Amino acid sequence: MDQLKQIETFVAVAIRGSLSAAARAEGVTPAVIGRRLDALEQRLGVRLLLRTTRSVTLSFEGSAFFEDCQRVLTELSNAEAAVSLGSVKASGHLRISAPAGFGRRHVAPLVREFLDAHPEVSCTLDLSDRLVDLVNEGIDCAIRIGELGDSSLVSVRLAENRRVVVGSPDYLARHGVPATPAELAAHVCLSLGQQRGWQFRAAGGEALTVKVGGRFECNDGAVLHEWALAGHGLAWRSLWEVEGDLRAGRLKSVLDDFAALPNGIHAVYPQRRNLALRVRLFIDFLRNRYGEPGYWQER
Repeated sequence: MDQLKQIETFVAVAIRGSLSAAARAEGVTPAVIGRRLDALEQRLGVRLLLRTTRSVTLSFEGSAFFEDCQRVLTELSNAEAAVSLGSVKASGHLRISAPAGFGRRHVAPLVREFLDAHPEVSCTLDLSDRLVDLVNEGIDCAIRIGELGDSSLVSVRLAENRRVVVGSPDYLARHGVPATPAELAAHVCLSLGQQRGWQFRAAGGEALTVKVGGRFECNDGAVLHEWALAGHGLAWRSLWEVEGDLRAGRLKSVLDDFAALPNGIHAVYPQRRNLALRVRLFIDFLRNRYGEPGYWQER
């Protein structure tokens, strides 16, 4: 029990950025928080937090330990809920945010399924490509794709996201098939606004970012998808968006040998000790549906 309390305290301090803020949230003194942290670091034999009179920051070892602790505490909370809630039904209003394109195709249809299974739950689905502020906007759960920058949020990995470079057969017949990422400079590349570049793996396995350009640029991925289908150029799109076109032959993927490693599709939510049952069940529902054999091929 003391070890678990030490870990909970460590996570609370890491999230709030100070011993006093964590102490106020729990209703104890900063000295109590400090003793728990000292005991944890002494037990592990490593410095987790770098403390000064003004701030608290995570050490290198502390950052890795923090991510593991968040995951463990979330799984423990879910396990307790699964046992203790028994036949209690989910109810109340659920506010969800998701990227527009992914949300239309892979969140909205599942929201309808989830509400059919839980008739006492209602839902507001916000589809937007902007980065929403979950706490200030009252969002229970957001779906995010790629690297996660906000460590104050709890994340659950739902599925993998792989991106591929695609073009129409007509475009490739007219302009040729690039053999290496460097050859993209000779192609019309459909870019997503001021994006940072297309990600690949070099021959040695290291990450490679290629800046691209062309006559067509748009901040809406669905438009880039349509332009690629129309033969206007090459596009770097997620497999969940173009897999049906690849199977049907409307698009072809290129540079597959240089494809970057998949990143994650995550559900994120604010750090809460007692996560609402409707949120927990919805996240589990998405993870199970995305993990079903053939799910991604059927859409």
